[in-house]
Amino acid sequence: MRADVTEWFLTAEERANDATALPAWIEGNLCTPLIHGAEYFRRLLQCVEEAGDGDQVFFTDWRGDPDERLTDAGPTVAEMLSAASGRGVCVRGLVWRSHIDAMQFSAHENRALDREVEASGGQIVLDQRVRRSGSHHQKLVVVRCPGRPEHDVAFVGGIDLCHSRRDDAEHRGDPQVVRMAPAYGPTPPWHDAQLEIRGPAVAAMETVFRERWNDPVNADVNNPVARILDRLRHARLTPTALPPQAPPPPPAGHHHVQALRTYPSLRPRYRFAPEGERSVARGYSKAVGRATRLVYIEDQYLWSTDVGRRFADALRQHPTLHLVVVVPRHPDQQSRLASVPNRLGQADALRRCQEAGAGRVHLFDLENADGTPIYVHAKVCVVDDAWATIGSDNLNRRSWTHDSELTAAVLDPETDDREPADPRHDGTRARTFARDLRLRLVREHLDREAGTDDDLVDPEACVAAMTAAADALDAWHAGGRKGERPPGRLRRHEPAPVRGLARMWAVPFYRWVHDPDGRPVRLRWSGAY
Repeated sequence: MRADVTEWFLTAEERANDATALPAWIEGNLCTPLIHGAEYFRRLLQCVEEAGDGDQVFFTDWRGDPDERLTDAGPTVAEMLSAASGRGVCVRGLVWRSHIDAMQFSAHENRALDREVEASGGQIVLDQRVRRSGSHHQKLVVVRCPGRPEHDVAFVGGIDLCHSRRDDAEHRGDPQVVRMAPAYGPTPPWHDAQLEIRGPAVAAMETVFRERWNDPVNADVNNPVARILDRLRHARLTPTALPPQAPPPPPAGHHHVQALRTYPSLRPRYRFAPEGERSVARGYSKAVGRATRLVYIEDQYLWSTDVGRRFADALRQHPTLHLVVVVPRHPDQQSRLASVPNRLGQADALRRCQEAGAGRVHLFDLENADGTPIYVHAKVCVVDDAWATIGSDNLNRRSWTHDSELTAAVLDPETDDREPADPRHDGTRARTFARDLRLRLVREHLDREAGTDDDLVDPEACVAAMTAAADALDAWHAGGRKGERPPGRLRRHEPAPVRGLARMWAVPFYRWVHDPDGRPVRLRWSGAY
């Protein structure tokens, strides 16, 4: 199996970061996809409530809303963490300091979470060590129980501990909302994913947290005004010492896990990544470069010339390869400064793919039973039913080079015997985890129950079923929505083009603000990661 692992996963040398303590990959894990915020929040609450005196809860977040309810009856995020701290749990958090709320960010909310958890004895550092206009985008929770290591668990993915995320498969939205484009309605439907990990990989995810926590986190001198304001507000800017790291928990399953990360090239340097780290970009490039039958993607953006080129090269090299992409119908914000560069970047990336794989690139967005668009925030990729990822990274240059990101790649040694058992026709064989993840997501988008996916196992048959469902729903809408609504939630996605004067201002705005490059200069010139 080791040779098979190195065909899909990055080796330590391919990660290209000798300063990290992360292992190349970790065997013996049990990985469980948690689709939608409601499912994740229930599971997270259960695991945190089981933690007691001497246990540890470590987390990173892009946005944290202290009043976000984890179930209809509560508790809130702040109540969950504060109660854990009151039981003697060591609660430590790294939350992005954030840009101002007037720019549709979350500075107020993140500071409020900081204050409430600190009041209970926990500690949250407002982490602002990012490049200018960058963010900390990792969404990670680690629960360690040194006296009961079989209870250790980590959660990695795209779901923040904040408003709008607690939706479910019905997609009626979270009653607690963030402001979004009006097309998404008063309670925006939200599609997302998180991964529950048990086994030795939990310790690796803890290492991701500890490397950031133990670094001089806020050595950034680019924003001295922000530092002064935070000190006046008594925000915590420097971390205290963590308890010693416990040994890795015992094996819990057979899944192989690789932690993929993005950190930018930054001055002063990260100690754990002096030149930054781009293993997300490298991991995707390696896996997608091997794809021969089907790359299935759910992503918030899918833009960037560099990212589009990676997929276009694979489509050009393998004429049997299909690319299925599920994205939001509209940008999350209505303003032209947000929406026009968004559409521009996506259209350019998709054009490259369509030129390389005419007839084999399939673009979809989603709507609920009422016809309200569903905002796709999930960051999921499945390659040839073998390699799969769930994480925080989006498919764009910003996520691959500029912001902090964390993604878990999973390779399952257990093969799936459903035909085609060897979709690549090279002996690789389909893997149970990756195939089950793809089928679960597609079943939801087609409004199917579990056990009704025999016709979706074959990659080309799956593409045909998704295309037929989208065409039927598009035709129903075009016909005035007469008669019974066809089953499914898929619609053909066609980003509106950006032309003329709009393109003139949107191109530089997209390249320098929306999709900046965080690589060292030498790598920018070479085009390498």
